[in-house]
Amino acid sequence: MIDRRSLIGGGALGTLALFAPRIAWARAETDKRFVFIIQRGAADGLGTIAPVGDPGFAGARGPLAVDFDNAAKLDSMFALHPALAIVGGLYQRKQALFAHAIASPYRDRSHFDGQNVLETGGAGAYRLKDGWMNRMLGVIPSGEARAIAVASAVPMALRGSHEVSSYAPSSLPDASDDLLQRVTMLYEGDSQLHALWSEALNTRKLTGGLASDNGRNAAATGALAAKLLAAPAGARIAMIETGGWDTHAQQRGRLSTQLKGLDAMIGALQAGLGPLWADTMVLIATEFGRTVAVNGTGGTDHGTASSAMLLGGSVEGGRVISDWPGLGANALYDGRDLKPTMQLDAFIGGAVASHFETDPARTMMTLFPNTAPAPVVQGLLRA
Repeated sequence: MIDRRSLIGGGALGTLALFAPRIAWARAETDKRFVFIIQRGAADGLGTIAPVGDPGFAGARGPLAVDFDNAAKLDSMFALHPALAIVGGLYQRKQALFAHAIASPYRDRSHFDGQNVLETGGAGAYRLKDGWMNRMLGVIPSGEARAIAVASAVPMALRGSHEVSSYAPSSLPDASDDLLQRVTMLYEGDSQLHALWSEALNTRKLTGGLASDNGRNAAATGALAAKLLAAPAGARIAMIETGGWDTHAQQRGRLSTQLKGLDAMIGALQAGLGPLWADTMVLIATEFGRTVAVNGTGGTDHGTASSAMLLGGSVEGGRVISDWPGLGANALYDGRDLKPTMQLDAFIGGAVASHFETDPARTMMTLFPNTAPAPVVQGLLRA
């Protein structure tokens, strides 16, 4: 277990609290692992899993379509972004499934409101005061094991009536690089303090973006999550918060580096879990998608439908599930966005119910209590 005392080792190292990501713990007992990776900023589903078989794709996407000229095809319609090499390998081994033209009930384009709907499981922004992951803890078997969030703050998805303790960074301003270097030199002669300080600096790097340090920081975050999940009496449920997906300008390079970081995170998570990967499910989703057309700065604006991913050793992978609406002008939502044809709520409900073998109707009612009743997406796990 990680807590403030064990990490910083006492008053002399109080400054270390500046650099630790928030670790939130909640109760949930199960041998199966579940990880939710949120993509804050509206990740471009069309730029992640591209509908290269759609006759309107190349024309609508212009320069953003270039990355898929030689990309690996997933099927006759879709191709995966080349930066997702590890995820592509999981797809080939039938351990990765993608859902496209998918969206939450939210239909406006505010990041804050969209993320609130995604995390609370509400039918609209701020209608619920707790998160679907916290409510999920009341559906799956409960006990002494824990759930965690690795994030810069306790995410809305994990807040609620189920007990959650947290390890939070200090609210003080970030220390300068010069100060960090001076403290490093000060502790060089003390083996114990130097080791603790080095660990804190490494933890500080985990709060960086997915694109930073060529994906190594993202990989470190995945490795940390795996370590917490792999402990015999450790966490079974986890949420990892990622940002940087708002690609209004120069999207081609920025999205590629973001996806490379996400790929490294998934690879480190899988490697760290080892044989536990067989009973692990990883859900990756964003608050909404991006426009089909490219804007004047080589980016895309806030849209509606996007894509989601489901990864894990028992996932019925090697396929893209989608009721594809098309990219023709008459098929677009509001004349500009990919039209949603699949409910993200039903996808999440189906994933949770099948993974933990809970009743689908009760699972949907608990996770999405004020959304119109809908059947869960079936067949997400191997029988």
